[in-house]
Amino acid sequence: MKGLIHAAAVTLLIAPAAFAEDAAAIFKAKCAMCHGADGSGQTSIGKSKKIRDLRSPEVQKQTDKEIYEWISDGKGKKSGFKNKLSEAEINSLVAYVRGLARK
Repeated sequence: MKGLIHAAAVTLLIAPAAFAEDAAAIFKAKCAMCHGADGSGQTSIGKSKKIRDLRSPEVQKQTDKEIYEWISDGKGKKSGFKNKLSEAEINSLVAYVRGLARK
C-alpha cells in the first residue's frame, strides 16, 4: 500500500496535468453523482444518504491510506471500487479528493 501511494506521488510529479485530468474524469464518472462535482455531497443521492462533504476537515484529516481504503473497499453503505478501478486510478482519486479541499 505504501508503495502504491509513493508511486502515485511520483506520477504526480512527472505528469501532473494528465494525471489530474484522468482523476477528474474518473471522479465525474464514478463519484460525482453522489458526492457532487465539488465533493460537497449536495446531490439528491448525497442528501438522502447523508454523504459527508469530501472537502470537510473531518474527511481531509484522514490518512491517504484510509481514503484509499474507502474508495477501494467501501465504507458503510458505500460500495467499493476495487473490482472496477485499478490501484493507480484509486490513488489518483485519493489525490483528487485532497485537491477538493483547496478549490
